[in-house]
Amino acid sequence: MPANPLRRWPTRKPRGEGIIMTAEQTRVFLVVVDDSEEMRAALRYACARARHTGGRVALLRVLEPNEYQHFMAIANLMEEEARQDAEELLQRLAAEVNEFSGQLPILYVREGNPREQLIALIDEEPQISILVLAADTGPRGPGPLVTALTGKFVGRLRVPVTIVPGHLKPEQIDAIT
Repeated sequence: MPANPLRRWPTRKPRGEGIIMTAEQTRVFLVVVDDSEEMRAALRYACARARHTGGRVALLRVLEPNEYQHFMAIANLMEEEARQDAEELLQRLAAEVNEFSGQLPILYVREGNPREQLIALIDEEPQISILVLAADTGPRGPGPLVTALTGKFVGRLRVPVTIVPGHLKPEQIDAIT
């Protein structure tokens, strides 16, 4: 798999060009940005769906609290560096999303428990219409968010969840979108 599977996408105009959609009608595909390899599958799927439907992608990066609460100066420095790293990562991904979906993404950086922050964001932002996650297909299971959001927390979501198998090749994702 190439280091950046998004780079191979052809650039195309979204279907329905010429149709003016209001903000309330635009589908927003939310992708949780983490450090997993399978996240790229979710991102590619969301970009392709947004491109084909005239929708938009939103990216969420959640910074988990650090463990150095006893040393506030160190904790503050680590939080500042983590936030800067998150913003730089989202900016890089935003350029890719813009190139392949035809729209600049909506960017969110939050601090706290990823599951709780994700649910809170979906509750707070009515324009988010679909959550796109990728499942790890290894022996460890699909991943903590997929497990939680398809289990006991599924009832807390107001949007559908699309789960993309993390092992899909870029060509396979293109074929199903």
